[in-house]
Amino acid sequence: MSGLLLRVAEEVRQALDLGLPVVALETTLVTHGFPAPRGLDVAGRMEAVVRSRRAVPATIGLLSGELRVGLSPAELEALAAAPGARKLNLGNLAAHAAAGGTGSTTVSATLLVAHRAGLRVFATGGIGGVHRGAERTDDVSSDLTALAHLPVAVVSAGAKAILDLARTRERLETLGVPIYGYRTDRFPGFYRRMSALPVDQRFDDPDALARAVDLHLRLGLGSGVLVANPIPAESELAEGDFEPALAEASREAERAQVGGRDLTPFLLARLETLTGGATLAANESLLLHDAAVAADLAVALAGLSRRR
Repeated sequence: MSGLLLRVAEEVRQALDLGLPVVALETTLVTHGFPAPRGLDVAGRMEAVVRSRRAVPATIGLLSGELRVGLSPAELEALAAAPGARKLNLGNLAAHAAAGGTGSTTVSATLLVAHRAGLRVFATGGIGGVHRGAERTDDVSSDLTALAHLPVAVVSAGAKAILDLARTRERLETLGVPIYGYRTDRFPGFYRRMSALPVDQRFDDPDALARAVDLHLRLGLGSGVLVANPIPAESELAEGDFEPALAEASREAERAQVGGRDLTPFLLARLETLTGGATLAANESLLLHDAAVAADLAVALAGLSRRR
């Protein structure tokens, strides 16, 4: 990407030049994932968690047509306050940037920018995937396309709970994206610590995980790695509380004919209301946990690079 389009903050640039650990962070949580001003607060707390684990945060977003890697606090506030900030993925990123727009990056767009900037680790809440009912709608997130083609390790609490987890797990396997469970044998269910689905390999410490991630990336396979990191036990939602709420939210979306990139924010907003805010609190907890594990992974990867 040209320097006119991609601006890397000086702190992030220096860290990359020195081989220090850096963690990419997305910004959809700021503009669409949480009600204002909670999203901005969570983004700042994720950065603080990354710093507390001896890594440098690189929060990514689009401001006035320029992709920023390492948003300053003032830039994050500007993004949060921007009227009509767009939710950017692989399909609309270029057009919106060319028009001088402002927007937040989803998993797929953050992956693209992180890879172009030379970052190897990215922390998010949950990836997009195959939506429930995709046999009728063919609704599949571009996050899977990005993971298949961009060699970055993505630390998340699995895939978003509103998705068809089994089909998402199968699609990741088809695309050659390994799922490494961090202290788990099972694919997390986002708000739930585990599903019935297996991960490809379990790792119980950052160094062992880093060795596998490092080798996967250096083999030049072209795909990323999904590091499945379960939500903290104390923040897990009971299945009986979540599934009825999701069923109701899904019926409302169908009645309102909500689909495409509007479906996920609609469902998340309705789930917040239907669960009395429980999903929002759980989402915040897992995001901070993912930031911590991503920072530990980035530190371990930087250590491997120094020893080579």
